[in-house]
This record gives sequence, C-alpha cells and structure tokens, in this order.
Amino acid sequence: MRTLPDEFVNGLSAYPQLDGLAEALATTAPEVSVRVSGIKGMLPAAGTQAVPWCPLGFYLDRRPSFTFDPQLHQGLYYVQDASSMILWQIARRLNTGAMAGAGPLRWLDACAAPGGKTLCAVDALAPGSLVHAHEFDPRRCAALVENVERWGCPDVVVTRGDTSQLTALKSFYDVIALDAPCSGEGMMRKEEVAVTQWTPALTARCAALQRQIAADLWPALRPGGFMVYSTCTFNVRENEENVMWMTEEFGAEPVDLGLDGYPGVVGDITGHGLPVARFLPGRIRGEGLFVCVLRKPGDGASAKATMPGKFRPAALPAWLDGPFVGVEYGDTLGALPKDNAAAMLHIASKVQTRLTGVTVGTRKGRDIVPAQPLALTTALKSDAFPCCEADLPQALAFLRGEPLHLDGADRGFVLLTFNRRPLGFVKNIGNRANNLLAANRRIMAPLPDPLPGILPLNSTHTAP
Repeated sequence: MRTLPDEFVNGLSAYPQLDGLAEALATTAPEVSVRVSGIKGMLPAAGTQAVPWCPLGFYLDRRPSFTFDPQLHQGLYYVQDASSMILWQIARRLNTGAMAGAGPLRWLDACAAPGGKTLCAVDALAPGSLVHAHEFDPRRCAALVENVERWGCPDVVVTRGDTSQLTALKSFYDVIALDAPCSGEGMMRKEEVAVTQWTPALTARCAALQRQIAADLWPALRPGGFMVYSTCTFNVRENEENVMWMTEEFGAEPVDLGLDGYPGVVGDITGHGLPVARFLPGRIRGEGLFVCVLRKPGDGASAKATMPGKFRPAALPAWLDGPFVGVEYGDTLGALPKDNAAAMLHIASKVQTRLTGVTVGTRKGRDIVPAQPLALTTALKSDAFPCCEADLPQALAFLRGEPLHLDGADRGFVLLTFNRRPLGFVKNIGNRANNLLAANRRIMAPLPDPLPGILPLNSTHTAP
C-alpha cells in the first residue's frame, strides 16, 4: 500500500467525481498494455482483451521481458499505457470527422518523448500526413528518435529544443498535440517519484509552465486547426483552469469529441461544462490522464512550406518504394517522401533537427552501408536486399551486436528477418556475417536462461 501526501488526498476529496481515486492509487497495481503497429499491418492476437478506445491496443495479464522480444525492436508493437491510447481515437476523429475530407494533415506532437502519442498519430492519420515530434530534453529526444525509427514511417520529423523555437512556424500545423509536462499525479501507481515529489507548489509551477508552452505553440496552429491538450495529472489547476485560460487568452473553442462517453471516464469536475475527459485508475484499466481538444478561431489552410535554398540533394539507390527526394548530411544519406519534402526541409531550417524522413545509409568509399532505420521503414522494397531468416537465438545475438554465421546466405549486405519481417542488416563475408547494428541500439542486459517467449501477434498480411 502506498502512502499518499495528505494535501493531495484532501484535494481529491473536494470533488465528489473523484471518489475512490485515492484508494485506487494507494492499493491497486498498474495495468500492462501494448499497441501494435497499424502501418505495418499488425493486429492484436486472438483472445486478447482490447483497449476500448483503440482497436490496436490490448491488455496483458503480466509484464513480460519486452527487451528480449525481437518484435519490439522490429517496431511491430509499442508498450504504452492504455489511457494514452485515447490519442489514436482523437486523431482518427479529427481526421475523419471534424476535419473530414482534409486528407493528409500536418500534425505537431510537442513534448513528444518517448514517442507513444507520436506513433498513435502516425497510425491514425490519413496516409501521407506529416508528423513532427518535438522534445526539449536531449536524452528523451534520443529515445524518441529510436522509437520513431523502429516504427518505420517515412513521413516523420524529430526536432529538439525549447518550444519557443516553434513559434517561427506560423500557422503551419493543422493539429498540435501538447502532452504538457505536469506534476505526474496520474503516474503515482507506476512511479514512486510521482508520490515523493508532489507538493502544491509543484502543481503551481507546472500550471505556469504549461501555459507558457501553450502560448509558444499557439501561433504555429493554423486558423481552424485544433490543439489537443493533455496531462497525466488530476488537479483542476493544471487541467480545467488551463483550458479556461486558453479560451480567454486565445479565444480557443473547446470541442466535444465524445471522449467522456467511455465507461469510467469522467468529464469536467469544475462545473464549467467543458468537454474534457479524465481517465481515473480504478474506474478504467489505465493510468491517470486528462485531455481536451480546442479549436483555433477562424479558418484557413496551413502555411505554405518554402524549400530552403541550401540543402544537398543526392541520388538514391533503388531500395525504397515510392517517390523520394535524396538528401545528404555529411556522409549520411537520407530520403524524404516527395510530397512532404518541402515541409520537412522547411521545419529543419527553423528548428534543431534530429531525424528527417528515412536514414538510408552511410557512404563508405563506393559503397553505401545500409542503416538500421532503412531495414525497419515501411518504404523498403521487399526485393531490395537478399534476406535470411533468423530463429530466436540468432535474432537475440544480432540485437546484442554479435557476429553471426549464416549458412547458405548470399554474400554482401543481407537483411536479417525474424518471423519473416525485417530485423536489421549484416554484411556476410562468408565465414561470418558482420553485425551492422549501431552500438547504442544493442541489448546490453545478459540473456535470461531459458529464453523468454515472444508476444503473440497477428498480421493483416503476409510479410515477404
């Protein structure tokens, strides 16, 4: 049983809608849930317990050793709290309802690390949508890049820095998702630090920071566009009061997407009648989350992207399926989807960029050494490289950075697969295959004995 701060418990007791929440936080365990990759054609296995608001999400009855499941490293699923998966529903409803007929959208995910909500948007939006994920913290941004590259969508940009940089992208986005840094009350079942760090002063500091970030981002939203404001906390100061502040400061118009219609989800607790949704542990199978969607007054198209004058175009090898623009960054070769290339380069000219499109490889003499993100992108041609199927021990050896012995495999660059889906590249020189997985992507933990099993998944199509 957890001991919660008295002031926190007393604050909850002021709202009858939150009855039972303190007890649930103190006495119950967090749920375990994952979401499969829609863009890679994955489905939850038959017989799993589905997340009500996301058909790609399902619950597990225990927490397995995800690190040792190659499917996680292949980007076939992502470990995510079920409450956060509501963003899939929001993105789908915006793209097919409130913005029906809009086709591909420009979506900015601010404060994006480690990337779960970014990947939700990738799966839910119309094909060809551009998703821009931004993060302030350098270490968290590195994790964001890794998760985005695993997922394999070419139409993603990852940037790093203060959100004030984004103000320069005037009226550029159709939707901005702000999952704001908060006091973390919704994480009290999962993280002990969320309990020990909590003070009323912390909630006040977080509320002020949230308003500052919203003010930074609002100019980047086009007239008629939508801001998805969310926190993983319960108090009204960081939630309803900030929503009311945005309506007064920006003229923002709260939009009812029917998110509080799911069993156990609670609406506005302040009496203002705001169309908000509050996910409460003990009532739903997930952690704490608050979310509200706001529309920017007016109407207008997103700002036109201008192609920067200084970028290095490059010829691309015939490894990718679809029209791409090749670019070079030092010795690194990248590929940008043609329809979004101008917008991606426009973003990169304004904000410190960590990832743009697909990292294809590195020039080494006359060769281009294929990069790990190329193996996992959905744009990779099925016949671009000879393939070699790995069993579980071989797949884990690859993920640990070990050389392999591939009997009968072609020489040269070989795409290693697991369950007939891409895992990564090796260079087969005959007596051994040299591992091309970057050191910072390898499993460092010792392998358990016996090896754990893998998560059962289904697929909507047969992999090559």
